Amino acid sequence: QVQLVESGGGLVQPGGSLRLSCRAPRAIFSVFKDYTIKWYRQAPAKQREFVAEITDGGTSNFADSVKGRFTISRNNSRKTVYLQMNSLNPEDTAVYYCSTRQYGSDYWGPGTQVTVSS
Repeated sequence: QVQLVESGGGLVQPGGSLRLSCRAPRAIFSVFKDYTIKWYRQAPAKQREFVAEITDGGTSNFADSVKGRFTISRNNSRKTVYLQMNSLNPEDTAVYYCSTRQYGSDYWGPGTQVTVSS
């Protein structure tokens, strides 16, 4: 079973930045490096939506709504993927989740709350 844990959320003013982390504490390094990790978010009363992903080879993809503002990176030795979020606006307020599909199943972390407000 794959365990994922998000961290780094919080309250930030519009225009500010946050860096979220997605860690796989139980993963073996040699296995984690092959994970594709995706970030999703879910705002109140809205459906969960894709935000970004990074493949095992380091290729990244982003939702149109965050392109140019968010970046994604990984540190396999730390079994962690980072989501750097810049120029945040109130529409980015949501619970952010990381996910990976392994062994035919989708695994999710519990999420971390991001609130953008003045």
